[in-house]
Amino acid sequence: MTRIIAGRAGSLPLEVPDAGTRPTSDRVRESLFGALESADALRGARVLDLYAGSGALALEAISRGGAQADLVEKSPRAAGVIQRNIARVAKALGSREAAMTVHRTSVLAYLQTATGPFDLVFIDPPYDLGEQELTHALELLAPALSAHATVVVERAKRSPEPTLPAGLVADRTKRYGDTALWWSRPPEPGSE
Repeated sequence: MTRIIAGRAGSLPLEVPDAGTRPTSDRVRESLFGALESADALRGARVLDLYAGSGALALEAISRGGAQADLVEKSPRAAGVIQRNIARVAKALGSREAAMTVHRTSVLAYLQTATGPFDLVFIDPPYDLGEQELTHALELLAPALSAHATVVVERAKRSPEPTLPAGLVADRTKRYGDTALWWSRPPEPGSE
């Protein structure tokens, strides 16, 4: 069972698509969100969740103080699951769903028109996504980031490190069992 771990909607169960997604484990999410809270990266953040699946990452961020979330999912079935999860979280928070929007399109199509600025971005693609498509997504994403943004890519630990475009620099890497998280951010002004 997937659930919101903490925050105002803590312990709320979430629906998960029946096929085609790989939800982030509770252990990985707990560690990830502990680090994000320590860095004060959640409060008031505009969140973008690419390859959203169930929407658990963005919805966890909203539960913990994020201000707005855009969730991108191409699969109509998974997008329907996300919409139902958004309704659950909105009800638990006593807020409108307008701050959480699911976009039923491909990640590349969404990023070609994304305006941002996004403060926190989760990229958790299917394991079989090609490196070239991930690199292209990062290239399209970079101009839509705020100056203090955090980008977290989740992949299988056997996957190569993502190739970062000029608008992003590597921050850290964490491994949890078979999962790896690669953190990146925009470069400091004047360091390019």
